Amino acid sequence: MTDMAHSVWTPAQVREIDRAAIGDCGIPGYELMTRAGQAAFSIACRRWPDARRWLVLCGAGNNAGDGYVVARLAQAAGLDVTVAAVSDPACLQGDAATAWRDYTNAGGTMQPFSAALIDSSELVVDALLGTGLQRPVAGTYLAAIEAVNAEARPVLALDVPSGLDSLSGAVLGAAMWADLTVTFVGLKAGLYLDSGPEYCGEIEFAGLEIPVSAVQQLETAPLFSLYSRDDLLHLLPPRPASAHKGSFGHLLIVGGNRGMSGAVRLAGEAALRAGAGLVTVATRPEHALWLPLTRPELMCTGVGSARDLAPLLERATIVACGPGLGRDPWAQDLFDVVVGSGLPLVLDADALNLLADRKLRRDNWILTPHPGEAGRLLGTSSARVQGDRFGALQQLCRQYGGTVILKGRGTLIGRDGSVPVLIDRGNPGMATAGMGDVLTGLVAGLAAQTGTVDVQTAAGAAFVHAAAGDAAALTGERGLLASDLFAQFRTWLNPAH
Repeated sequence: MTDMAHSVWTPAQVREIDRAAIGDCGIPGYELMTRAGQAAFSIACRRWPDARRWLVLCGAGNNAGDGYVVARLAQAAGLDVTVAAVSDPACLQGDAATAWRDYTNAGGTMQPFSAALIDSSELVVDALLGTGLQRPVAGTYLAAIEAVNAEARPVLALDVPSGLDSLSGAVLGAAMWADLTVTFVGLKAGLYLDSGPEYCGEIEFAGLEIPVSAVQQLETAPLFSLYSRDDLLHLLPPRPASAHKGSFGHLLIVGGNRGMSGAVRLAGEAALRAGAGLVTVATRPEHALWLPLTRPELMCTGVGSARDLAPLLERATIVACGPGLGRDPWAQDLFDVVVGSGLPLVLDADALNLLADRKLRRDNWILTPHPGEAGRLLGTSSARVQGDRFGALQQLCRQYGGTVILKGRGTLIGRDGSVPVLIDRGNPGMATAGMGDVLTGLVAGLAAQTGTVDVQTAAGAAFVHAAAGDAAALTGERGLLASDLFAQFRTWLNPAH
């Protein structure tokens, strides 16, 4: 059964679910609108219990209808409600017109929007524009959005912040800065993509008690799913009492060329803190001497040439290659031996750049490119990757096989033929040196334990990485170091505790 609280859809898919609920399940459209208004009203009262003066901004269409339902309920609860009609309510049709008439029949009044109305409000309800917006906001709508954004008033957005493209997350001219967005029927992709997270604030989902049969009418899968902490319970159950270090894999990390030893050091500790049973680092001989002094739990071996990897590969159950690897002959020889080993792999950094030159394909690896590396793998630019992250992910999976983690805000994880997973955590403080090396070690450390290089293992690692970054940034994003995440890992890697 589809988990609607974690499945994310296109606006067109959500409209199909809505139509199926009305046409096939027999739920009247106005009943769904009433449920939406009731859900938003209850959430607003819970979030802002002391707000007594509400300003409800109503535009045209069903989004306005939701707003009129909220206004009617708030007025019935004894709150001081002002409704500013940015569009003539007499032009409303269908269920939205019914909502407006019910509001006025209950004694509600409207007035034209003016910025002065914001001054006396303690909560602004945004019911201006819904999911059907196709062009940049203009006129009175633009003036209302800009006026609200200029004031320090809490904002509740109904379904989607006005001015935000509900598919792409792009801002269409201007968009409402919401503190909380209550979205109805299905989660919309634009809430999580591009500028969506900046404008939505917190997101609460109201399914409106639509039967699952309405969702099953869809012929297409969700656009992506959200990873949650509950998913970690399935990935990382409590360890058996009889476990020993050999139970959790032997990871070999290959990298750390001259001047780049810190990368394998970070990846190595991340793998240990992820819970890998044994971690060996294969690096330049001069680095192998001092790395154990800073993290004695790491086993380090100097490799002067690719031949020195043979005994290490025999003992390893999985290999991570790339942190600080470089692209000189030493690096290229090591890369070729690692890829030829047949072992499950995690590739990052320069290993991805070398892969771009060789165009290999395997099913038993996890690739972890950032947009620039993804662009090189696909023979395009990072800007084009960012412009269509889902398309880039699909192309990477088809061309190179295996599991791909496309890093960035809204990290995406996928495999050819599967529904991608999106990580809706992380923060700008994580844009710092070494953060990718920590993720590589974390991914490989979890893969060593689970024995898989699939989407769930990769998504679990990406989720823990982002969640640990958020926890480490609670005292401030600026100055956050990649190694600051280590102290947060155990909380997230032991979800049953």
